[in-house]
Amino acid sequence: MVINVQNLDFRAINEAIRQSGNKATLTGCMGQRFIGAGMSSVDLTIDGVPGNALGAYLNGAKITVRGNAQDAVGDTMNDGRIVVDGNIGDAAGYAMRGGSIFVHGNAGYRAGIHMKAYKDKIPLMVIGGCAGSFLGEYQAGGVIVVLGLTKGRRIVSNFPCTGMHGGKMILRSNCSDVIFPDQVTARPANAEDLEEIKAYVSEFCALFGEDEKAILDAPFTVVTPDNKNPYQQLYVAN
Repeated sequence: MVINVQNLDFRAINEAIRQSGNKATLTGCMGQRFIGAGMSSVDLTIDGVPGNALGAYLNGAKITVRGNAQDAVGDTMNDGRIVVDGNIGDAAGYAMRGGSIFVHGNAGYRAGIHMKAYKDKIPLMVIGGCAGSFLGEYQAGGVIVVLGLTKGRRIVSNFPCTGMHGGKMILRSNCSDVIFPDQVTARPANAEDLEEIKAYVSEFCALFGEDEKAILDAPFTVVTPDNKNPYQQLYVAN
């Protein structure tokens, strides 16, 4: 079902999606917020630019954006998949606790902030381009992958992994120009890591038509926390 949402607010859009059955395409999207919030079964395609909190609290639905998306994509999402064939704004995956987000282009500030994992839920965010400052801030679980396919930019900007105390970050770079905080360990990917990375890259390439072999033919750095209580170092005087 095709729904023209140009003159609809988010309440009307989400109600139209619910009435459409399990598959819908939105056209004329122009910054409306909260599209798909909390949905569990729909397969949604969006033409245009969805506004803040796309797929917030998502609980199993699939959302594909044929373009860019604004801030807080997948805010607190629990399950499902969001695919953005463009760039995303700030705070993508805020407190994300399950499901996956795949972004073809770049991400703004604080992607993956407060990302967490619970039991069998391990959230995944794969960013094809570069990421802004504070990537993985206070990350407590899950996996963040940045492939750095945007030429002429550092793979990640300032202050990555600030307050990170769980999860894993994978960067397609030797990270010689990246400054990490003391409470994390950054090391070259080993053979076991590369098998894991290959699975993420394969899915990314299948979604966006990129060259898997070319992407994998590069150094990767794996970043993990090395202190069980990083806040003691950051905020408490010794």
